[in-house]
Amino acid sequence: MQQLRKDNHYVPKLYLKQWAHEGLISTYRLLVQSENVPLWREQSLKGIAFHQHLYTYLAGQEETDEFERWLDSEFESPAAEAIRRVVQEDRMSPEHWRRLVRFAVALDVRTPARLRQFIKRQNETLPALMDAAVQSSVRKLEAAVSRNEPIPNHSDEGDALSIFKVSIEELPDGGGQVRAETIVGRRLWIWQMRHLLSKTLGRLPAHKWTILHAPDGMSWPTSDNPLIRLNFRDSRNYDFGGGWGVKNGDIMLPLSPKHLLYTCIGNKVWPRGTVVDIRTAQLMRKIIIEHADRYVFADKPSDIHLIRPRLVCPETYKNEQASWLQWNQEQCQAERELQTQSRFVSNNQRP
Repeated sequence: MQQLRKDNHYVPKLYLKQWAHEGLISTYRLLVQSENVPLWREQSLKGIAFHQHLYTYLAGQEETDEFERWLDSEFESPAAEAIRRVVQEDRMSPEHWRRLVRFAVALDVRTPARLRQFIKRQNETLPALMDAAVQSSVRKLEAAVSRNEPIPNHSDEGDALSIFKVSIEELPDGGGQVRAETIVGRRLWIWQMRHLLSKTLGRLPAHKWTILHAPDGMSWPTSDNPLIRLNFRDSRNYDFGGGWGVKNGDIMLPLSPKHLLYTCIGNKVWPRGTVVDIRTAQLMRKIIIEHADRYVFADKPSDIHLIRPRLVCPETYKNEQASWLQWNQEQCQAERELQTQSRFVSNNQRP
């Protein structure tokens, strides 16, 4: 039997090794418990940018790491040769570019920063969406029955049905109540990532990508939130709320201290190998650092603390560490409770 992969790296080691020396990578931490913590530490690739059981979940009564293995086989391993060709500045075929972009999209959705965004958004919008979906489904079913049409059987949605519990309860007056339940957490997040990477990815518009080089004397850092979708207006007016299909949006991903994957949606991009001018490179480097979540990685210690001062807060640090220690237990319990209890319930009574 294969050993369960419980140390889930949300930034793959095959990516971070471009910044490493002898298996160690210079790491600047943005949240620390004390001023005594050094600004920079050498971290092993194995021991950084992971959380235990970030992607494992319960399948029946057993934990499974199939999503972690799927990310590896479908996105990470296929991109390894493409990344090597970028770094070695070898010729790239269309297939290499395709695999590199697929890797970039997967890297965009799988980080703790995106997990927090996902949970916040679902907490705000999911109850209303579920209620509307239940009401719409009931109307369609009732219409089909009134026309003596067969009830649709969506057998291809089995994975979705595993995270949404739908039941019908009879009411004393002879009517019924439809209940739809789910839990906002790991299992729903994994389902959403798989759906995006399996179905939505194929519908993304094709963009012209390039590789930009850092100028002499500068290097690209990277972070634990490395893929950047930028809404850029000018050097003082930009945000990180860009999308994959938003015209004029910039998307960039450092691939090594020298190489950066880049596109500007709907616009012509520089030829591959273009060396960015100093002023533009300094701004791009600043943007990469600002987009980091908890870690910045570099090929060597630098002045990053002047651009992004770290937060020294023992209480915040302690609470965050405790939260991740409890993550798997809480998520497993929630996944088990889905059969009997819901955080969000959508009720629809029909006569």
